[in-house]
Amino acid sequence: MKNLSDIEIIESVQRGNKRDYSLIVDRYKHKAFNLLKRMLKNQMDAEEALQDSFIKTFNSLGNFKQESQFSTWFYKIVYNTALTIISSKKYTVDRNTISVDDQINIKDEDENKIYSESENVEQYIFKMVDELPIKNALVVILFYIDNLSIAEISNIMDISLVNVKVLLHRSRNMLRELLLKYNYKEEIL
Repeated sequence: MKNLSDIEIIESVQRGNKRDYSLIVDRYKHKAFNLLKRMLKNQMDAEEALQDSFIKTFNSLGNFKQESQFSTWFYKIVYNTALTIISSKKYTVDRNTISVDDQINIKDEDENKIYSESENVEQYIFKMVDELPIKNALVVILFYIDNLSIAEISNIMDISLVNVKVLLHRSRNMLRELLLKYNYKEEIL
């Protein structure tokens, strides 16, 4: 049953086999959760957004027109769910000011970002990706980690192909600058 395509699973669910939806959940939960965690920077918010995304997807299966891959359509729902949460939280965050103690903690955190030889390279790079603005981090994650095409990313983020390419280029440059700033001097740059 796990070797079925997304379309076959969706058709089974639409025929009334609601339990088959768990195959979709199992197939996409880890990548979607990692994406949400990076976007929302909070595990609890990511868990809630993941659950909301799967519920929205299930309730909208009838609207899936198969014009793109299911994964692209699903990631668009995940992305929009995260943006909704970010916009609602941003309003509350913007109303609050950062105290002097918080500013001191921010400076202390910067010192912990410097790369050490003992650190796992992949984890360090992910940590630096997390430092990018949300759209930049997202395009890097979707392209390099989730291996989505420029066209799929364009569809998910609802921006033109050219804008995805520009955003990806700028994101790479921003990531490179961050890595150099924190003394990461490997050949990967």
